[in-house]
Amino acid sequence: MAESLLFSVAESVLGKIASPALQEAIAIYNVEDQIHELTETLTAIKAVLLDAEEQKAKNHLLQVWLDRLQEVFYDAEDVLDELECEALRKQVTSRYGGVKGKMNSHDQFVTPSGSSQSFGRALN
Repeated sequence: MAESLLFSVAESVLGKIASPALQEAIAIYNVEDQIHELTETLTAIKAVLLDAEEQKAKNHLLQVWLDRLQEVFYDAEDVLDELECEALRKQVTSRYGGVKGKMNSHDQFVTPSGSSQSFGRALN
């Protein structure tokens, strides 16, 4: 039985949940209960997904449901990516501080090509 794209996306979302970076984000934002519920739901869906994929050619309503489910999986993956990204941003900000105050505006400028150069280097 070949894995479907939808099954693979579900696996990807579950793998993302298990990643150390996301686990840290989950703890930071105190969303353990919601993530646990998502994991349980995805596991239950995976249990019937392959059979549903095989039957979708005969059942148009099932096809519509599977298409909607795929959108939900992609949305879940996007939310998890945003959660992880925000947690990493907070981690960097707490470790290194904000960008403001670290560089004076006269220390750098943007060249016409769009690259940034330090003022001292540009004069040499």
